[in-house]
Amino acid sequence: MVIGHEGLKFHDGEPVLSKDVVASINRWAARDSMGQMIKTTENELVATDDRTFRWSLKKPYPKILLALGKIGTPCCFVMPARIAATDPYKQINEYVGSGPMRFVKEEWTPGAKAVFEKVADYRPRAEPASWLAGGKRIASDRIEWIIIADQATAAAALQNGEVDWLELPLPDIVPVLRRNRNITIDVADPMGYIGTLFFNHLYPPFNDVRARRAVLMALNQEDYMRAYVGSDGAMWKPLPSYFTPGSALYNEEGGDVLKGRRNLDVAKRLLAESGYRDEPVTSMAAQDIGAHKAWGDVTADLLTRLGVKVDYAAVDWGTVVARRAQKSPPGQGGWQIFHTYWYGVDCVDPTSRIIRANGDKAFFGWPNDPQIEAEVAAWYEANTLDEERAIARRLNKAAFEHAIYAPLGLYLQQQAWRTNVAGVAQGTLPFFWGVSKTA
Repeated sequence: MVIGHEGLKFHDGEPVLSKDVVASINRWAARDSMGQMIKTTENELVATDDRTFRWSLKKPYPKILLALGKIGTPCCFVMPARIAATDPYKQINEYVGSGPMRFVKEEWTPGAKAVFEKVADYRPRAEPASWLAGGKRIASDRIEWIIIADQATAAAALQNGEVDWLELPLPDIVPVLRRNRNITIDVADPMGYIGTLFFNHLYPPFNDVRARRAVLMALNQEDYMRAYVGSDGAMWKPLPSYFTPGSALYNEEGGDVLKGRRNLDVAKRLLAESGYRDEPVTSMAAQDIGAHKAWGDVTADLLTRLGVKVDYAAVDWGTVVARRAQKSPPGQGGWQIFHTYWYGVDCVDPTSRIIRANGDKAFFGWPNDPQIEAEVAAWYEANTLDEERAIARRLNKAAFEHAIYAPLGLYLQQQAWRTNVAGVAQGTLPFFWGVSKTA
């Protein structure tokens, strides 16, 4: 394989060489599930000269280009070999990239501000930019990413011209911004975002599939979606699937449990059959993230109507992140439910961690189901789209039978920017290449 365009340099001035690529792939593969799969069939991964390397496998791996190019974390970012050679499970503290902008660490205030400066001698690729691929042409010399926790304050800053671009304004603030002729509003990512409710499969009641299915049978996705996006029906859609609507693998096999009239009486009986006996159920929802708070409130109401004693852990997102990793019992710092969301692009295929059911290696909640894992393994071996679609239907059905987690629906979000800013594109993240500003 040949590495990127000739003359590419890291921000410390050193050239990007094949040895850096090899070291970076090894670091990525230690943590990524696809990288780990490839490593099990590897003969060798070596640099053959400064611009080429050889990756030899014992058998074909049909998804290798997807593995190297996917944008879901962990991503295969290339960094200097000396940095890549450090422990892949420890955070690095030196940030050296090779893109069109460099991170200004000395001006970084965690939780408040990040600064990026244009790299003067960066030479973009010839082709147009496409999300994270292609030629990245930067029009601004400096970009400041400001974190304003209070959404009303952030919206006011945009209206007053103190900031130029607001990433994801709360839905109930969007109508106010629309009335300002100096502000443009558009959908941030047409693939949308997917709300999710995760169960802890290790402890009662959700270590019993009947309890998990009771929640799926009782929840109303419309309640969850409208609690956050409001009354505009064009901004959300039901999601009886573990795959993103509009993607090649989307299907609704097994998704009937989320469709039609909700039946609380049957759900209550199923919950009782699981062995639930009035124990507190800890449900975490981050109060500093609008969608999470709204969904947490809906879940608390739903569980109460099911006859569940709710321990509502209304905390901040940092606490959710720390606590969801705990495998201790719920009454001893653990949990039974938490809420979050994913980019639609995260769920277009089985590379997503959240559809895995391989126990300790699975996403938080640690589901364990051999049938799901068998279908995931079959998808990695598939060579045609027809084969992938057949596997995805079986996988979707198996995931619903196991009630691996609860999809809450797909929704769209807006982004807003000042009208003197041009070149803003749709995407999962703010893409700064091609963006310019006039006085």
